[in-house]
Amino acid sequence: MKSSEVHNFNDEEISLEIERLLKRQFELRCQKVTDKIEDTSQFKKARRDIARLNTERRARDIAKAADSEVTA
Repeated sequence: MKSSEVHNFNDEEISLEIERLLKRQFELRCQKVTDKIEDTSQFKKARRDIARLNTERRARDIAKAADSEVTA
């Protein structure tokens, strides 16, 4: 997932995607314990995608706060 893709998501889609990735991360940890995982780079990809989504969510929160201060 690229940053440009994340910019096109709405707030609800970001929340759903974070939830999906957290579940995926849990599944990967379970697979690691049972030695069923082959591509360990998936951990890094999931972690970075979660961080990307959280960064976008935070940037939108800051922008909304700034807009409300300007109008107030």
